Amino acid sequence: MFRSIPGVIPRLAWFGAVAVLLGACMTPVVPPTTAPDATTTSRPQAIEETTSTASGEVEVKPSTTEPVPTTSPLLTGKVVSPSGTALAGSTVSAGDAKVTTGEDGGFQISMGVLLDTPITITRPGWMSVTYQWDAASPLNIALEPRTVRGLRVSPAAAGNQELFSVLLDMAERSSINTFVFDTKEEGGRVVYASNVVEANEIGAVDPAYDPVAAIAESEYAGIYTVSRVVVFEDEIRAQARPDLRLAGVFLDPGNRDAWEYPIDLAAEACQLGFDEIQFDYVRYPSSIEGGGLSEEERVNNITAFLAQAAVRLHQLGCAVSADVFGIVLSTDNDQGIGQRPEEISAVVDAFSPMIYPSHYSDGWLGFDKPNDHPGPVVADALDDGLPRVAPTSVMRPWLQAFYYGGEQVRAQIAEAEERGTGWILWNVRSEYGQDWVPGEE
Repeated sequence: MFRSIPGVIPRLAWFGAVAVLLGACMTPVVPPTTAPDATTTSRPQAIEETTSTASGEVEVKPSTTEPVPTTSPLLTGKVVSPSGTALAGSTVSAGDAKVTTGEDGGFQISMGVLLDTPITITRPGWMSVTYQWDAASPLNIALEPRTVRGLRVSPAAAGNQELFSVLLDMAERSSINTFVFDTKEEGGRVVYASNVVEANEIGAVDPAYDPVAAIAESEYAGIYTVSRVVVFEDEIRAQARPDLRLAGVFLDPGNRDAWEYPIDLAAEACQLGFDEIQFDYVRYPSSIEGGGLSEEERVNNITAFLAQAAVRLHQLGCAVSADVFGIVLSTDNDQGIGQRPEEISAVVDAFSPMIYPSHYSDGWLGFDKPNDHPGPVVADALDDGLPRVAPTSVMRPWLQAFYYGGEQVRAQIAEAEERGTGWILWNVRSEYGQDWVPGEE
């Protein structure tokens, strides 16, 4: 994580099912709604329903009476954001049938299936929903973005059961719902027993904790898990592969031979069970004034890496997010590092600017000493950045939880909450005060 700114994805018994993706849906978008229940006369008497309001999932149980199939109804609909933006790439599942929404958010499934089939819609980084379909109404569905309220969990904290238990207890007694774990950290160290060949060949593997155990404890507590993977800042690999080095400890983002290794590590983290992969240091080094490339070349290289990573990780079931400098929210250029909100947010599921007041130089955002104004700095940065984030992505800022006490941390959180972005707290040692965070919702 950069710490300074220079100067500046229920099975139901069904019959004769065959699913075919027919292309984009021509159903006009209407206000998102849950399909109404089928009438008593049309409902198969063999079905008994049980709805769990706690999880939002619907369980459908067949009775001992053999159910009666319908005649190949056509399931159609669209998936959109709360504002009505089409959500391409969402997955719509009905029994064994599964399709992906097109660019207009539309989908069609042709199948013979029982009435009241549970239809599940998922999208990485968004909240999944399950609807009961009445075999008549189209499904026009609005997904809600996942709101993260998270803590960074250092490798040392994840590997120390006593410290980790403190964080689990803190989450249980507050609104915390997410933990961000390092799997590849600054300098290139891989902090778990990786099986990625190159990581072992270059001596990067130095286990500090068992991610499978940490994920299991987190999931048991209802916590969403994120793996943070540092990308182009990698001293270990830069030394082992000087042909990939751009400058100092930075690998060249424009060299595609530098891409596969961090993506392999990210894919492994996803397969270990993390819900999301968050890429950090996905940028050019700030020390070489753009690396001799144009702004468009730099932005295109960073965006292309994230797009390629997202394709692979989505196939594995993980959401993808990216960390960026907080400063790029408030400037009209990439600051020489290849990060612009518009392009990056368009290819990831969540966009996480590091809005640390202590990292803004004097005079930035209109404050003589930005570090003295934690709430207003976060407010101004978010107000600058939110209009620039793609509607298919979720804004989720990192907030400063170092050098500050509870009042300053709470001030930052309040501004993020007011804007509905969610937030993640950064502290290098994972030391947080219980009174820093809001209570249970």
